[in-house]
Amino acid sequence: MPELRYNFVTGEWVIIATERAKRPEDFAPRDGRKTLPAHVPTCPFCPGNESQTPPELFRIPRRGALGPGGPVSDWQVRVVPNKFPALDAQAELSRKTEGLKRHVSGAGLHEVIIETPEHNRTLALLDEPEIELVVQAYYRRYEAITSDPRIAHATLFRNHGERAGTSLEHPHAQIVGTPIMPPQVRSRMENALRFYDETGECLNCSVLAQELHDRDRIVAQSEHFVAFVPYAALTPFHIWMFPLRHIASFLETGPEELADFARLLRQVLRKLYFGLEDPDYNLTLRAPPREASGLKYFHWYAGIIPRLTRTAGFELGSGMFINTTLPEQCAAFLRDTPANAPS
Repeated sequence: MPELRYNFVTGEWVIIATERAKRPEDFAPRDGRKTLPAHVPTCPFCPGNESQTPPELFRIPRRGALGPGGPVSDWQVRVVPNKFPALDAQAELSRKTEGLKRHVSGAGLHEVIIETPEHNRTLALLDEPEIELVVQAYYRRYEAITSDPRIAHATLFRNHGERAGTSLEHPHAQIVGTPIMPPQVRSRMENALRFYDETGECLNCSVLAQELHDRDRIVAQSEHFVAFVPYAALTPFHIWMFPLRHIASFLETGPEELADFARLLRQVLRKLYFGLEDPDYNLTLRAPPREASGLKYFHWYAGIIPRLTRTAGFELGSGMFINTTLPEQCAAFLRDTPANAPS
């Protein structure tokens, strides 16, 4: 029988449509993903084409050749402004209201984090030291962008695959600093504040405690983080990664915790890669504004949303999601999926 589950973090009801549920393994594509070369001469993110991007903002150096027959790369991670930014890095911040017309100037920052010199090595295929450097770059650019006084919030995300909205195949993430707090961020923080007022507890800590108690939606756990499919997952294989310690701001995460997060992220992405044959997905950092450091009622987390289904009329018309899988079955499938290539 179908059931409705409430997601306290998002404030949304989800229909778990068990009567038309698919088995987790049925979501793996039949044709797989096409094989990519290590280097593409026309790709602006590949080594040798650095002049095709805007001037570099940040890099983590690398020594050695890219691979057999590949060019020599002197960088491992590289950050550049987006060539087609959503916001203007040079604009001054201004606000104006005339009746019901509210205007904020398009001041903001939009950067691209090129995660590897190799065109065909997405996050799941990097080794642990490499993905730790990528997460370090995430942290450094998040810190830099949120220090700009025009920026009210920074959204760090990566789109993997066409259905997730990627426009370039080369592995990369993006970070956008906006002059306002996005409505979704504000809504989730308000949900958490309301919960704290009613219970005296952090909502995310309470969700985490419930998942650790139940255990049947846990995907993987490390020393400092846990990955799980939420009780009221909005879509199939929707995954959250929570710090085990209450950490309000991403910038309060310590170096050891950051490295541990990178390793667990790699493990989870590899389970998706091998279990579901490299599905398209969106990865998003869910964090409050910089000034929220020390906040008692909210702490940051990361979300991974595999793009295995499509949003349709009911979702758009009602604001409710229909999930055709049981979160417990998705978690069990991923737990049993090795994080290494199948033999």
